[in-house]
Amino acid sequence: MEKALRLEGEPDRVPLIEGWIDYRVASAFLGRPIGNWADWVEFWAKAGYDFIHIVPLYVFPSPRHEAHFTYSLYDDKEATRAWVDEHKGAITNEEEFELFQFPEPEEVDYSMLEEAKKALPEGMKIITGTGGIFEETSFAMGFETLAISIYDQPKLVEKVFNKVGEILTEITDIAAEVCGDSLGALWLSDDIAYTEGTFFSPSVYRKFLFPWYKKFGEICKKYDVPYLYHSDGKLWEILDDLIDCGVNAIHPIEPKAMDIRELKEEYGDRLCLLGGLNLDYPLSRGTPKEVEEEVKRLLREIAPGGGYCLGSSNSITEYVPLENYKAMIETTLKKGKYPINI
Repeated sequence: MEKALRLEGEPDRVPLIEGWIDYRVASAFLGRPIGNWADWVEFWAKAGYDFIHIVPLYVFPSPRHEAHFTYSLYDDKEATRAWVDEHKGAITNEEEFELFQFPEPEEVDYSMLEEAKKALPEGMKIITGTGGIFEETSFAMGFETLAISIYDQPKLVEKVFNKVGEILTEITDIAAEVCGDSLGALWLSDDIAYTEGTFFSPSVYRKFLFPWYKKFGEICKKYDVPYLYHSDGKLWEILDDLIDCGVNAIHPIEPKAMDIRELKEEYGDRLCLLGGLNLDYPLSRGTPKEVEEEVKRLLREIAPGGGYCLGSSNSITEYVPLENYKAMIETTLKKGKYPINI
């Protein structure tokens, strides 16, 4: 996997990649409920991944809404879906900024990294990191408030970005140190775009956000590990900026936002491509055979030359059927050996 991430030619096989896998899918795959981090390591290893992705536990408090629903694929238990208020967050002015309860990096829970380290089989590593600097800023302020404040209160916006960036880069540094020799890469997950383009002008990101992405890249250099970056949406306008920040690999390449073949042609010598299998169809709503055929197409068209890890175009959610998930990973492991000959 490291060879693929570092664009060092073709490895022995195409690695599998996911940023997040729902507990229900993982439990169904193992045939029992997952109860601890050793179970999670066992799942990721048995599913064929060369790593486990673990994010330290921290909280930026923000106003949230909730709704209840019932799962149908894996159980009938009622569950809760929560989301932040996109209009008005907890920070709308300087006074609220001073009163906001930001997490303290030294008080964050890193114990899951220690637990996972003890359970890692030989050759498997941990990928850690944090959620996004843009995301946590927009959650704390409210997306609508942030958009208006960029023009009405730019100093406040800068303060929030800098505070969030400082906290998340420090958490990442501590997490990397906790992992020690078990660290395989660092992953920054920060949705900054939708299917038609970036949420804000790239100039906004260049002013407030990308300086912190560069600091994240400095941490990757400090530990000599690859820098993975996740954002949904259309990223063409800022791909060069991401590379300048030190990013080695881009995830998840939504088909409705970017053509992975075009991305391979134009950026395949500078970015490892991660994901690309459409979560909507065939992964969630198609058949195992359709999943298999789409995986083989991606292997034929994107894998040659290396620099590709196959996975979903977002994550493995609770509405992905187990047989479709298995079809994805099993086809990749079976057909993804180099040289690709399908």
